Amino acid sequence: MDTTDTATTNHSTDDSSTDSPTDATASSRAAEPLPGLTVRPPTTADGAAMWRLARDSGSLDLNSSYAYLLLADHFAATCRLAFLPDGPGGPDGSDTEGEPVGFVSAYRLPADPATLFVWQVAVDPRARGRRVAGRLLDAVVDATAAGDGPAVTRLHTTVTTDNVSSRRVFARWAAERGATLRETTGYEAAHFPDGHEAEPLLVIEGIRPPR
Repeated sequence: MDTTDTATTNHSTDDSSTDSPTDATASSRAAEPLPGLTVRPPTTADGAAMWRLARDSGSLDLNSSYAYLLLADHFAATCRLAFLPDGPGGPDGSDTEGEPVGFVSAYRLPADPATLFVWQVAVDPRARGRRVAGRLLDAVVDATAAGDGPAVTRLHTTVTTDNVSSRRVFARWAAERGATLRETTGYEAAHFPDGHEAEPLLVIEGIRPPR
């Protein structure tokens, strides 16, 4: 999402890629968490917001609006939306949920439900540099430890070789969760009918459970 590369990809480049060493504001902002950020599973009504976040990213492969409705409906257990509060507005004076500022779409591999495949991650410009992508990944993976199915112990995702910032996101997340990351063959350019770049597979294994 933050990438300066004009090529599209299935993965946003995370919140960290907008922070450059010469940008003091971005560097200081990146060290601070986002106060009030909430993360929850999507509902069917959130499919449109997920589609808009992907569209406005400027770097994601935009799928049909119907695809995001299916993700929000059928795959809500392994997808998440992040929100920044609008401010006090509820009957008890609590913050209202506000607009979505990020999402992750993912699903368990049918043949291996302990492996989570991450399809897309999008972070709104207002929330970049604040580890929103990492929190979205945490929320999905950690929820599986308390669910009915097996806990997720591996994460798969495909990322083009030139998407440095997205790769940085997954490398940092793997390190934070005490896991290893390796790269292997994913989808070759010849697999795509539209001139899409190859998407090597990143495999994150040995994910440490939440503390």
